[in-house]
Amino acid sequence: MGSLYTALASYLDARANDGLWLLRIDDIDTPRNRPWASEGILNCLQSFGLDWDREVDYQSHHLDQYEQAIVELQNQHALYACTCSRSLLASSPLIYPGHCREKAQSADRPHSLRLKSVNISMGFVDDLQGKITQNLASEHGDFIVKRKDGIVAYQLACVIDDQRQAVNRVVRGYDLLDSTLKQRYLQDLLGYGSPRYMHIPLIVDTEGYKLSKQTHAEAANPNQAGPILFLLLTLLKQNPPAHLRLARRASILEWAIENWQPGYLLNTQAVTALPYNQ
Repeated sequence: MGSLYTALASYLDARANDGLWLLRIDDIDTPRNRPWASEGILNCLQSFGLDWDREVDYQSHHLDQYEQAIVELQNQHALYACTCSRSLLASSPLIYPGHCREKAQSADRPHSLRLKSVNISMGFVDDLQGKITQNLASEHGDFIVKRKDGIVAYQLACVIDDQRQAVNRVVRGYDLLDSTLKQRYLQDLLGYGSPRYMHIPLIVDTEGYKLSKQTHAEAANPNQAGPILFLLLTLLKQNPPAHLRLARRASILEWAIENWQPGYLLNTQAVTALPYNQ
């Protein structure tokens, strides 16, 4: 439900603004991949009437582009090798304390690659959350762009993907707000422009936990597409009229596109889930 909620918001925002809604599958974290996951995502979106534009983009098809970006950052002396163990990091402060920043490391020793942060304040204006200002060094530290197992980190892959696909607007969950400054810094280093961002509130349960697979949230039932879409529009504060409660999904989506008002979510970080019959 949480993932579908975010997908619906980004879909409505694209359609209401005559934009393209692009579907990207993040499948480079191979230890976590499941053979049925991608197909399940596609089937779920289609069953709720959320049809995407262009071909589905798979991150695993672009590994060479990620490596090219790594080389470019290395040529700028913006990266360094980190051999810190998990146990050492677990005993350190939340922000990486820079154990390996000035160390000479053997290339044969397993290591991650960290990006050197800078002690400056960076900011951007989020379309829902307002002006966000953070100090990259003190609030994020030297973050990883390539893991010890050779997998490129989300922050870098996302930046390369957005540039490749010419994304000019990103609509995603509030839990990714902290990623934005890291990504904007990478965009600056690589000479890319930055999209506009809109971070929508998360759906949480009555105890305040995000609805997700990790919290064993109930999957969205495609046989209940109409009632679920009506519920999600309610959680998005779109105030759908009561007669849509039993309408077909196409009618619900048509109304939602014509009446999309993300401003109703201004300065909201979370909304509490409701049962289908409310």
